[in-house]
Amino acid sequence: MATIAVYSVKGGVGKTTFAVNLAWCAAQISRRRTLLWDLDASNGSGFLLGVDPRKKRTADTVFAAERGPDKLIQRTAYPTLDLLPADESIRTIGRQLDAIGKKKRLAKLVETLSRDYERILFDCPPVLNELSTQVMRAADLVIVPLPPSPLSARAFDLVVDEVRGSGKGHPPILPVLSMLDMRRALHKQAREANGNWPVVPLASAIEQCAVERKPVGAFAPRSAAARAFAHLWAAIERKLAEK
Repeated sequence: MATIAVYSVKGGVGKTTFAVNLAWCAAQISRRRTLLWDLDASNGSGFLLGVDPRKKRTADTVFAAERGPDKLIQRTAYPTLDLLPADESIRTIGRQLDAIGKKKRLAKLVETLSRDYERILFDCPPVLNELSTQVMRAADLVIVPLPPSPLSARAFDLVVDEVRGSGKGHPPILPVLSMLDMRRALHKQAREANGNWPVVPLASAIEQCAVERKPVGAFAPRSAAARAFAHLWAAIERKLAEK
């Protein structure tokens, strides 16, 4: 079992789109039993997967000292892909984690879930707090989408500091150039400067994910975007195999 966090401290970088499409690749290409855990209060992952959260329990109850995630997990339209959805309650999870005083609560939950899943992906909120710290402790690999811009480069430095601050044995980081448009000079310079980073291009098919409420591989499997996510997932699997 391996855990992959899709994380950035900057919003609008395509983080949720990455998380959904990579989870789909894990389930449909690698045929691994996969859980996508949405930790962002907007529940963007659930929306993109066409899953509307049930109202029986709130997302923060998963972190309660005596409760587990079982009753909150929902099936998706893809047989080997499940979703642990988020809602507004996740906004206060930092205070809750401080209150229960368990620095590895998320890691313990992942350990429980590993009995049922081979890959767990976190769609992380763009914040630096106790939740992000616990995600770093639980992750085997951190994916950082980076649109080519000075602000994104600064955000990447903050992510590196956060990951390294999680302690010894921190997870490796895989930066990915996202929304890349080689017609733009800044984007071309970023590609030339980081030639070994994976790339996901700027593509209308990716924008259509929010319209179709499906991963791009499910409705446009031959598109450049679908191929880019498949290649990225292959790079992730290779990175995990090195551990």
